[in-house]
Amino acid sequence: MRLAAALPLLALALLAGCGSADDSTPAACLEGTGAYERALAAAPGEVLLEGETPISECLPRNQTGGDLSRVGEAMLETATALNAEARKDPAAAAALRLGYLLGAVQRGGGESEGIHSELIRRLAVAARYAPGKQPLAQRFLSAYREGFDAGRAGG
Repeated sequence: MRLAAALPLLALALLAGCGSADDSTPAACLEGTGAYERALAAAPGEVLLEGETPISECLPRNQTGGDLSRVGEAMLETATALNAEARKDPAAAAALRLGYLLGAVQRGGGESEGIHSELIRRLAVAARYAPGKQPLAQRFLSAYREGFDAGRAGG
């Protein structure tokens, strides 16, 4: 009888723990590729989506599949565009912005118990893409590393 009375309380306690704010994706993260491109223009300084949300916060621990898909699509499109731009002109800011994006994603997704690992892997492939497996220019790699370090530290 006591067990039957305790079960609803146990269920309520478990539900309270599952519905924390840590699970929701900030709205700024769901605004598409343009939001990421605009925010990354500030790299290696403070990069905030819609002026308020660091990229690392776009990957909450228990993110829903739908939100992860939307965020991932925008990030992959952004990384692909920045990679193409940086390969055309390795001295441009695109490689630094690309590195920042990857560093911020590593920062945010690194503690999510693996739910973001596939996104991180795909972003890394998109970021380091080179047609014909040609080596990336040293200027590209240096700017990318600078951006990555900044994104990892504060993204």
